[in-house]
Amino acid sequence: MEPKSSAQNTVDAPVTAGRVVLYEGRKASKRLHVVIVGCGIGGLAAAFCLGQAGHDITVLENTSQVGEIGAGIQVCPNLSRLLIRWGLGERLKEIAERDRPQAFTFCRYSSGEKVGMSRLGDKLERLHGAPWYVVHRRDLYDMLYSIAKPFMDLRLGCKVVSVDPDTPAVRLESGESITADLIIGCDGIHSVVRNYVLGEESIPLAVPWGDVAYRAIVPTKEMLDDPELRSLVENPEITCWIGPGKHLVGYCISGGEKYNMVAVKANGGSTCYSTEEGNPDELRASYVGWEPRVQKLLSRVKMVLKSTLMICNPLKTWTHSSGRVTLVGDSCHPMLPYRAQGSAMAIEDAAVLGNLFSRLSRHSEISQILEAYQSIRFGRTASAQTASYINRQNYHVEDGEEQEARDALMRLAMERELEEETYENLGNPNAWSDKAKNAETFDHDADAATEKWWSQHAVAARAHL
Repeated sequence: MEPKSSAQNTVDAPVTAGRVVLYEGRKASKRLHVVIVGCGIGGLAAAFCLGQAGHDITVLENTSQVGEIGAGIQVCPNLSRLLIRWGLGERLKEIAERDRPQAFTFCRYSSGEKVGMSRLGDKLERLHGAPWYVVHRRDLYDMLYSIAKPFMDLRLGCKVVSVDPDTPAVRLESGESITADLIIGCDGIHSVVRNYVLGEESIPLAVPWGDVAYRAIVPTKEMLDDPELRSLVENPEITCWIGPGKHLVGYCISGGEKYNMVAVKANGGSTCYSTEEGNPDELRASYVGWEPRVQKLLSRVKMVLKSTLMICNPLKTWTHSSGRVTLVGDSCHPMLPYRAQGSAMAIEDAAVLGNLFSRLSRHSEISQILEAYQSIRFGRTASAQTASYINRQNYHVEDGEEQEARDALMRLAMERELEEETYENLGNPNAWSDKAKNAETFDHDADAATEKWWSQHAVAARAHL
């Protein structure tokens, strides 16, 4: 795989973050010092949005450099809508237009037979008002870094070892203590901040889901000399091979120069609880007997990242009872990858926090605004988690009657797509063809949801505040 990027040493993308105006230009009349723990995608998004809302931001990152390990990511319409609003539309298009997928295709693992297809491209943009892209995760990270940078004081090599929620303050491994008005844990599935929010420091809440994910990238120049693989490069689609207990997703990124793959299978006793370099031969052995294109793709893999997919037990709250410490993204609602919503949910969280905190006028309002944040976000993220779980069940069906029934329903939805007729396809195992599910996921606008909540609760909220 590829090493982390060093966003600080990267030429900033030519975006116009300085001229972007969010929240109709509204800035908080009470300026807070916000400490964000973690400089991942969610941390950067939170820094940008809260900075736009008028607050002072310190971001603490454990590692000595920032960036993302290379892999692909799907930017669905609910996410691209926000990125465009944040001034990243032109840069996103420049990076991803060449690879913009025209369809999401499902293939049978053993034969390669196409059993399902949903149109993406222009059709999805017409339906949901924003494009669907696929990008290198590093590119998304660097774009977010470029717009967050003006708003944050980034401190690298700062490992948070404890949190005092009442002050509030964080203590670093170095012994330094940093106080703030608000602390936000963007520190992922193994969150330190979450332990203090819940007051259960000794209980490990991150538990293995039961699946292991392998992520690999192959240069497309190594695919173009093979007629069976060439079409995967020349006809941009997301291809998902589905089979008993496992699946594999592939698509082009980086202007068609790289083919990104994510292979997911039952854990099989893996003890890898963080992303680390895996064994390509282990990956290949897991997909023996799959159709020739899969074999050819995996034969070209030289490096692979491996991780056990993790979940958290349901959280009773995202915010400490002091009302001064809260959580964002995987630290409070980790997403399994089967609905392509992990990064989107974290970025939506950040958008809601920024919008809400642009309205802050008194220090005493912080806890009530955090209550509003969870109220707006909890149902949305829970629904995304459920949808991802259902997709996993549909993808991994064992061969037999259930699989045949699944494939028949997928084919029916595909036939309707090819006829270019409009059908609801409610409950179809190809969730990407289910009109209602797509509308629920992709039509969502985090800012509009916040404005709606505020308009409905404004009188009560102001009275309470």
